[in-house]
Amino acid sequence: MIIRGWLYLLFGVSILGITLGYAYLNTELQINGTTNVSSASWNVCWDNIQLGSNNVATVTTPATISTGKTEVSFNVDFSEPGDTYEFTVDAVNDGSIDAMISTFSKGVYASNGTTPKTLPDYLEYTVTYSDGIEIANKQLLESGKTETYKVRVHYKEDITASQLPSTADNYMFKFSVTYAQADDTGTKVSHPESFADDDWSTIINAVQTGNTSAYHVGDTKTVELGNSLGTHTLRIANTTTPAECSTEGFSQTACGFVLEFADFITAHNMNSTATNVGGWPASELRTYVNTDIYNALPEVIRNAIVNTTVISGHGSTAGETNFTSSDKLYLLSTHEVWEDVDGNTSSGIDYNDTAYHNTRQLDYYAGLNVTTSNYSGAIKQYSGSSTWWWLRSSYSNLTSDFHIVYSSGYWNRSGADGTRWVSPAFRIA
Repeated sequence: MIIRGWLYLLFGVSILGITLGYAYLNTELQINGTTNVSSASWNVCWDNIQLGSNNVATVTTPATISTGKTEVSFNVDFSEPGDTYEFTVDAVNDGSIDAMISTFSKGVYASNGTTPKTLPDYLEYTVTYSDGIEIANKQLLESGKTETYKVRVHYKEDITASQLPSTADNYMFKFSVTYAQADDTGTKVSHPESFADDDWSTIINAVQTGNTSAYHVGDTKTVELGNSLGTHTLRIANTTTPAECSTEGFSQTACGFVLEFADFITAHNMNSTATNVGGWPASELRTYVNTDIYNALPEVIRNAIVNTTVISGHGSTAGETNFTSSDKLYLLSTHEVWEDVDGNTSSGIDYNDTAYHNTRQLDYYAGLNVTTSNYSGAIKQYSGSSTWWWLRSSYSNLTSDFHIVYSSGYWNRSGADGTRWVSPAFRIA
């Protein structure tokens, strides 16, 4: 099978006209002005092709920039599933005028380059920025700056025999982008740099496109809450999604990109009476967390929070089993904080929390090696003092208590009507 491709760049140039002259106020009084205008230049071009390290294909003509630096072409042959051809190329603004994307298009054509074709199921063809950010109109390429594009053509491996081509196919791949002179509608490309400094739109886009290499478990960022709840600190508590997250009945609360408040938002009771009947789903605190605290978050964050399947343990009330709820915000469970290392399921946390084995330890606490014998990493403070904070796990041997993180970082329990500190978590996807 032969697959051939060309990539080219078109330029749109806007001309700015400047009119200079004199303003005569009357015959006796005049203002004369002279103005020097510095030279300006327009120079946007392709440069610096870098081939991917995982390329597996027969290359007839490697990706090459034309003499005028406005076109990139390549010619490769794919013979079997798994073949890939990938490269990056820089769009460089060497002129003195800011540019922005006015139009762009990506298509697949017959070998004549004019007849459109549908991309077959067995091929992937993508053009993005090098970090996976999508290309969009109005994105800026400022004077003296560079944006790196990534082009990838891949012969899929996860296909059925019926999807394979029965004869050799020939395709031309085209991508064109028109840069024009920037105006005040231009927007900077939101490349992730750091969790602390990036705006929320950049962070959310990075998470949703799987481009989170600039963000690390434990990174923190301040957020201003409404409803007079003040300024607080969020931290990245989890980034991984291991296979166990796909197990039926497994809580999704420690799967994917999880943000946890590293401090306390407020103090609140779990219930106004000392009961754990109905567990976390029936608690008054769950309602408060998913209304008052949720609504206090900035809108850009609220729009990105996903409904999370939350499994939580039950108390000793007859007939109760583990509870399942769907929450925007949730409290952590015992296992999400500590690994129980006593090796005994008839005592300890995994005995007193019936849903202990229905979730996993968050990456943050795992990285600190927080266990039932090494627990200082679970300490949170208020005004410089360590204090107790709620977990969503009912205490299995009573009808009145929920688990808490004690001031030492060890696990403990508290009557549901007690006032303890609240530090929820949520997921972005």
